[in-house]
Amino acid sequence: MKLPELIDLVVLRGAARGLSLHAHRPALAQLYGGHRSAQRGRGLEFEEVRPYAAGDDARTIDWRVTARRGKPHTKLFREERERPVWLVADLHPGLFFGSRRQFKSAVLLQAAALLGWVAVLGGDRVGAVIADGSAAPRILPPRNREAGVLPILQTLAECQPRAPGVPNPDGLPAGLPTALTTLRPLLQPGSLVLVLSDFSALDTEVQNLLAGVSTHNDCRLLWITDPLERSGLPSGTHRVGLPERLWWLDGQGSRPAWQTAWRQREQTLTDLSTRLSLPLVRLDTADTMPDALAALLKEPRWAA
Repeated sequence: MKLPELIDLVVLRGAARGLSLHAHRPALAQLYGGHRSAQRGRGLEFEEVRPYAAGDDARTIDWRVTARRGKPHTKLFREERERPVWLVADLHPGLFFGSRRQFKSAVLLQAAALLGWVAVLGGDRVGAVIADGSAAPRILPPRNREAGVLPILQTLAECQPRAPGVPNPDGLPAGLPTALTTLRPLLQPGSLVLVLSDFSALDTEVQNLLAGVSTHNDCRLLWITDPLERSGLPSGTHRVGLPERLWWLDGQGSRPAWQTAWRQREQTLTDLSTRLSLPLVRLDTADTMPDALAALLKEPRWAA
């Protein structure tokens, strides 16, 4: 299987044309969970205060200025036309795995690249927090146009795992919780947060962090999976594990416990998505990328 290179991620700019992160609800039919808002941008941004005039919305009265000046004053707002879009990439060593077309890490990189291009082509600013579990996460502040996307693509290509390993090695920071903890103080209310992970570290800490991130932001989960994770090993004896840590495993005998563990993980993530109203998209190594994700991001066709 081929690891994506920078040029492979750059050319996805063409595939991003005509796609949108603000797709109408029917285009998101494959999502699990709810979605609070499809509005673009962070809404309205304060611009100035002026004397209150007949017809102004009473809810916009600035009571502090009114009290200080003795006459009613109202706040004026303008629509903010771009918003920060954050990509959270959980590139732990366990993603160097795939039983079908590609590694799970390759799915994550292609999805992140496509989403980044869609964001900037739609007028948003894109930034990223990229964690590979080996050191502190890489932070790339939101920027617009190619200046925002290209450094992210370069960092993704550099941080992708190049050898098998355990998801959270002893003594090293766990990728997803560290990335989400890093992101929290960087967020502006109304940001769009796209979390790309296989959610192998979906413990109470991660669930609480996702709840905090989604409180004042639009947060969506992109779940990277592989068919072998769901089905378990085929019948027969298989040598499994990591280099220098291999053992023999009976496929048929291990399958019930394997599938039970998978269903529990799936149920936990689905329940979290429903409870926090977080859209959940599953991207599988058996899918053809980026077609599988692009199908969810097509602009709706409105009647004239």
